[in-house]
Amino acid sequence: MPTFPSVAVLGAGTMGSGIAQLCAQAGSTVFLFDAFPDALKRAPQKIEKDLAKGVELGKLSKEQAKVIVDLIKPINLLDECKSADLIIEAASESLEVKVELFSQLDDRVGHDCILSTNTSSLSVTQIAAKTKYPHRVCGFHFFNPATRMRLVEVVAAHQTDKSVIERIVAYAIELEKTPVVTKDTPGFIVNRVARPYYGEALRALGEGLADHMTIDRIMREGGGFKMGPFELMDLIGIDINFAATSSVWEAYFRDSRYRPHLIQKQMVDAGFLGKKSGRGFYDYSAEGK
Repeated sequence: MPTFPSVAVLGAGTMGSGIAQLCAQAGSTVFLFDAFPDALKRAPQKIEKDLAKGVELGKLSKEQAKVIVDLIKPINLLDECKSADLIIEAASESLEVKVELFSQLDDRVGHDCILSTNTSSLSVTQIAAKTKYPHRVCGFHFFNPATRMRLVEVVAAHQTDKSVIERIVAYAIELEKTPVVTKDTPGFIVNRVARPYYGEALRALGEGLADHMTIDRIMREGGGFKMGPFELMDLIGIDINFAATSSVWEAYFRDSRYRPHLIQKQMVDAGFLGKKSGRGFYDYSAEGK
């Protein structure tokens, strides 16, 4: 029996669907919610495709894949997650959106239900402060792709009860993840350290030092990174990366170390968001054909 027999994942995008799959693989019944019907419709297809690849590689059987799929229950209303033992919010990276969502959950779930947010950079303390029971709120930050990246950050807000962190850490281990507990500081650990990786690469590109392909190749072949900064921004989503950078910059009182770059804003304005839009620093249009 998993630590949380029933989990509700709020957000059925790339991250949310990946988290839902992980929780189902651990044996939890998963209620998957999204405010956008199209996203909710696509999520099971993504999960089934990923599991089919696992079957093909011999990582699990067809029967096991079916059990996992059957544990995931798409829902259209937040009221349908009232029996959940754990909420994992994976909505857009907006404080206003998350605060509104958490305030709606207060009277829809049991008092013992833990509310966690997958935010990569926003203040968990601020989110918790807007709820009736802030002691049960924490951060549970997965990395993209959630089904493959081993690390998760477990974030203790100023109000979070110690027992909540202990249960989330236990569940992360059941998900076969490596949990790292961190304080609620802007960007936590990974996103704070990663800002200079993206920032200096963008400055080098903006100054004409080298093109993005050369910078990526140098970081892979010379630095030993699995992906260069521009490849990684395309995978994460340039809009998501820009939002995280802006959030950390503002949270640290606009410290120049974390300043966003105009190139990021221009890419977002143009709709060049990376792999998910078919074009970012690289062109992925052929992959969809």
